[in-house]
Amino acid sequence: MFGLQGIGLPELLVVLVIVLIIFGASRLREIGGALGGAINEFRRSVSGEDEGEKEPAEAKKEQV
Repeated sequence: MFGLQGIGLPELLVVLVIVLIIFGASRLREIGGALGGAINEFRRSVSGEDEGEKEPAEAKKEQV
């Protein structure tokens, strides 16, 4: 089941079922949203994109 080649579909399904049992369906949605927001924030910080830098770039696109 757990080989050296990585996570396959059966392993992923087992993990998802366990997480669903532990947290429940309603709490799982909140966790997913928080995790997605954290990943987006991490990507912005790694790329060096700031909130202040993002707004003028959007304004330039609108002017063209």
